[in-house]
Amino acid sequence: MRRGPLVFSMQELAGALGDYGTFLPFAVGYITVCGLDPAGFLLVMGLANILTGLWYRLPLPIEPQKVLGTVAIAQHWSPSLVYAAGFGTGLVWLLLGLTGWIRHVAAHTPRSVVQGIQLTLGVLLAVEGLRLMATQWLLGLLAVGIILGFRQHRFAPAALVLTLLGLVLVGLAGRLPAFSLHLRLPDFTAFTLSEVYDGLIRGGLAQIPLTATNAILATAALVKSYWPERPVPPQQLAVTTGLMNTLGAWVGGMPLCHGAGGLAAQHYYGARTGGANVLEGLIEVSLGLLGATFLVELFTAFPHSLIGGMLGMVGLQLLRLGAQGLRRKDWTPVTATLGVALATNMALGFLAGIACYFAVKWYFRQSGRCSGDTPFFVLTPSSKL
Repeated sequence: MRRGPLVFSMQELAGALGDYGTFLPFAVGYITVCGLDPAGFLLVMGLANILTGLWYRLPLPIEPQKVLGTVAIAQHWSPSLVYAAGFGTGLVWLLLGLTGWIRHVAAHTPRSVVQGIQLTLGVLLAVEGLRLMATQWLLGLLAVGIILGFRQHRFAPAALVLTLLGLVLVGLAGRLPAFSLHLRLPDFTAFTLSEVYDGLIRGGLAQIPLTATNAILATAALVKSYWPERPVPPQQLAVTTGLMNTLGAWVGGMPLCHGAGGLAAQHYYGARTGGANVLEGLIEVSLGLLGATFLVELFTAFPHSLIGGMLGMVGLQLLRLGAQGLRRKDWTPVTATLGVALATNMALGFLAGIACYFAVKWYFRQSGRCSGDTPFFVLTPSSKL
């Protein structure tokens, strides 16, 4: 892998912040709903950004795993279950990356099942968003309006506008904590093997095919289109994803991955080198070590209706992505995946979708009504999962 220069500039910093529209809703949700300590996940995310920038010399994003994040927030997981799920998926990514099996996972995951998982996530996040918005409907609807108006604004992205609005409202309500900076290392976190298993069953296994296709293979494809002279092997992306999760889980890191959508956003806003990651990482490490206590108190007082608006719109975006390009023969595996996942868990939903996909495929072949195989998942660099 050919490495390029590192550039530290305002353009690189602006590009690094281009993906915060998806990071902030999950970060706020993890703090306010699941009770995660920001000291741990900011430190881990910051170190992952710095090391990724130094190693790849490209603006490869570090962002939350959205399947696990959605399920954890919607189902109010405990912090230890979040860490255990991240550790479990990290082991899987190390295995897939070191053995080179990552391409086989992507090649044998039907597109319709992936879409069913996306629809499930959309429903879960939209419902949780509506529940949080119900605390103050007018404020929640204002959040939706701001998102629609500023969603693609270059200098004032909606997530940052809503975060600033929330801070202003916290201050007006007299609940703004005293600002103080003091060094605090994150606590060592512990979890059980049963929690690792539970996290994998409730969300981790369903995360694997989506991350394999969208966050690893699509990211590698997008890197090749932006920097054809500096390709990044998918196996390397799988290994770095595994390392940041298996190591980060022990100090409070949330489940993380790379992302094609995040790379597209950072490139659009000006990031061209790994300097973007290093600058972003230094900000996150500083906040995690010096301002974690302040952030916990601040986001505990943050208006839930604004959080609901952010999460709800992310849910609608997932519903839109999941419904895109559905064909008539896709509806059976999609419906099976969605129904079983909502009724039980994501792993059983995924298996039900796979079973229905091959049953439908067999039926069309036997009846002679299908001229060819249903294509498997198609890489879409614009996807953010």
